[in-house]
Amino acid sequence: MKNTRTAWMLLLLAIWSASQRAESQTDAISERARKLHFSSLVLDTHIDTTLRVRRPDWDFTAEHGHMPPGISSRPESNLHEGHVDLPRIKEGGLGALFFGIVVRGTITGPAAVNAALEQIAAIHKLAEDLPNEVAFCVTSSQVRLAFKERKIAALLGMEGGHMLNNSLPILRMYAKLGVRYITLTHFYHTDWADSSGEPPRHNGLTALGKEIVGEMNRLGVLVDISHVSDKTFWDALEVSRAPLIASHSSCRALSGHVRNMTDEMIRAMAKKGGVIQINYNTPYLDNAMSEYWLKTQQFRDELLTKYPGDENAIRRQQETGRQFGPSPKVNWEKIVEHIDHVARIAGVDHVGLGSDFDGATMPDGMEDVSQLPKITDALLRRNYTEADIKKILGENTLRVMAEAERIAAQISREKRGSR
Repeated sequence: MKNTRTAWMLLLLAIWSASQRAESQTDAISERARKLHFSSLVLDTHIDTTLRVRRPDWDFTAEHGHMPPGISSRPESNLHEGHVDLPRIKEGGLGALFFGIVVRGTITGPAAVNAALEQIAAIHKLAEDLPNEVAFCVTSSQVRLAFKERKIAALLGMEGGHMLNNSLPILRMYAKLGVRYITLTHFYHTDWADSSGEPPRHNGLTALGKEIVGEMNRLGVLVDISHVSDKTFWDALEVSRAPLIASHSSCRALSGHVRNMTDEMIRAMAKKGGVIQINYNTPYLDNAMSEYWLKTQQFRDELLTKYPGDENAIRRQQETGRQFGPSPKVNWEKIVEHIDHVARIAGVDHVGLGSDFDGATMPDGMEDVSQLPKITDALLRRNYTEADIKKILGENTLRVMAEAERIAAQISREKRGSR
């Protein structure tokens, strides 16, 4: 009996020792990831918190609640829950972000310009009100300086060319106000470019669309092809002298959503130096969720009319589940699968982060910006080098910004030389 008891005790001790070693190894990897993450310049190219920032009754410096699982954050109306605020930005080690200028594609003309200007002004004011925390940035060197000074670099990205009102002078004005990328379309066509959200109208870019891309190159404004039709992408790739970005898109090989890029598109964009920044929105990450989203779209639209507002979001989710069954679960590690896919087919120099925080439904485990260090940890576990992880976290996007700045300066010299 005594020998049996001793054997059991030794076995339990061995199991405990093994678990302690495993835990120690996990902690070592986690600590390495933490150090790497917080020493890296982490840059997100698409965050939709701007619609909250512009409201005087919302406090960027206060920590807000988490969104319920499976619910899309709606920043234009929900002031109590969301994905992004200053405390969680610091917790997640985010060093730089493009605040999205977001105006519904059904709003056009002067009304769209006015709404865009109000959002731009809100981000300028945010930096003015928090000079020790936030630095408004226009160039890649300014982003690096802000990081060195331990400030959050705030940049501007415009989600939809409809806010240009078909005007090159308005484009120039936006550039002077600090807009550093423009998504050529949102969910609807502009008068000069086709969106992926509607049947083709223009067969890609019109003559005006190509002129706009050329002017963006001259101004150093990045050409963003998230949301555009495939033909618009190929036209923009041909016309643009500067590399393109896809500020918040994912891989169609892993999720067939039309908003995602095919492998052929990703390789072609990479060949010209561009970067795809992976979107965390669940239908763009997971094919089963993409198919569920498409199948339930009409029903969800009807529910939104019947039960409008954020206060009814959970009710709409429950009724959709009763009608079609529960939506598929999507884990945050799908983000890393998309990053890995781009790195394998096009190279690690051509992938970055474009979360769509506060504008989309996040996967389980990526409930808000504070969860970003998980991505660094997962990449380390997949044997990415620290140098390559730094590229993915932000250096690739900064390289494209710097290249756009270089090409803008080159175009300016060419124009002066031709006079």
